[in-house]
Amino acid sequence: MLFGIVGLGLIGGSLARSIKFHSHHTVLGCDIDETALLQARAFGAVDGELTDDHLGQCDAVLIALYPQAAVDWALAHGKAFKPGALVIDCCGVKRYVCDRLFPAFRDAAFTFMGGHPMAGRERSGFSFSQDDLFENASMILCPLPGTPVEEIRRAKEIFLSIGFGRVRFTTPQEHDEMIAFTSQLAHVVSGAYVKTPLANKHRGFSAGSFKDMTRVARLNENMWTELFLENDDLLLNQVEGLIDRLTEYRDALRDRDGERLRVLLREGREMKEALEE
Repeated sequence: MLFGIVGLGLIGGSLARSIKFHSHHTVLGCDIDETALLQARAFGAVDGELTDDHLGQCDAVLIALYPQAAVDWALAHGKAFKPGALVIDCCGVKRYVCDRLFPAFRDAAFTFMGGHPMAGRERSGFSFSQDDLFENASMILCPLPGTPVEEIRRAKEIFLSIGFGRVRFTTPQEHDEMIAFTSQLAHVVSGAYVKTPLANKHRGFSAGSFKDMTRVARLNENMWTELFLENDDLLLNQVEGLIDRLTEYRDALRDRDGERLRVLLREGREMKEALEE
């Protein structure tokens, strides 16, 4: 197969490296940052540059850009995709992308799906890409309603073959609801937590808990601002829900209500244990 990868940052670069590590497929890549392309070629992650001339030859095109840029690029190049090709974006929100691309590509000769590789790091750029970033990770796919089952099966087989542990099919709405909780809320909490005045005195007093809570505060604020605002309604629900739950702990502490505090802590422990079963 010939893969085209648009954007060679952390996700696009890791996808390229995963494809080359797990298969003998040919990979072409492009990025607005020439250094990223040079690095990708030096690492053997891509076999050459993806140009408009090559796009019509690609069997699969993975678009690893910020959501607005991904939509703009896909719309600008829609007429150039190979008939029968699989075109998948890799953005962290799906309603924003799919609401714009599903109508545009409903009757296209290629197959478009929304996608989200469920793995990442707190640093960005090709320099931090990995061959094994997606080992045992989930690939979430949002097919356009009415997509032929054989195309859905083909997409699943492709991602399993390049190292993903599972492929989950869902709707853009369900994806964004879950990501607001499992990913975006965690980044909000981490960013708020690390701004505590005592944080700059943590050395010698901190261990795993501090490290776990602050890890994802090291983020790309440009990308995450866009992701948050494109999912603001669902993320706001999660933030407000967390504030309500934190208020219960605050009130128990303020009132020195040991029994209520004990109940809250037990509920949290039992929920975590249930999730691990």
